[in-house]
Amino acid sequence: MHQAGIILLNFNAMSFYDSIANSLSKNFNLNCHSIIPNYDINEFYSFERNQYYSTKIIEHSLLQYSKFHKILTLTDFDLFVPVLTFVFGEAQLNGKAAVVSTHRLHPEFYGLPANEKLFHSRLIKEIHHELGHTYGLRHCKNFECVMHFSSNVDEIDIKSENFCKSCLSFLNNKI
Repeated sequence: MHQAGIILLNFNAMSFYDSIANSLSKNFNLNCHSIIPNYDINEFYSFERNQYYSTKIIEHSLLQYSKFHKILTLTDFDLFVPVLTFVFGEAQLNGKAAVVSTHRLHPEFYGLPANEKLFHSRLIKEIHHELGHTYGLRHCKNFECVMHFSSNVDEIDIKSENFCKSCLSFLNNKI
């Protein structure tokens, strides 16, 4: 198994760590290590947007944790890239690093009651999606595939936690 770094930045869903680690082991053949980051996330904060620049988080994670095969940063901060209002996550296509935010995955963000099962499902889907990009997978046209693009949580909820046959075949050849 390869080493993967899971970097937790102010992440408040530690109860899900074991299931995340199990999912990464099963789907990506990755061992997981939780690491407390040694950099200040505020360097990547935009006062104009009240959000954090996801690309800069990825760049900095790569500088700090390059020894790992894959680096996944999990945060509860709201993320953006300049051309979009927000992102659930971002990844380097065919690279090492990805970041996923839980900020907009909580039902409470949309004024709904807390639902840990739904939150966890969304989180796993976004982790699988972003790590899929690090292995070279692009967005899939199959709306049930975890690699299908999601612009809102309703689209995340529709898709599966799994890869379609085509994406899974591609991923298995990469792993």
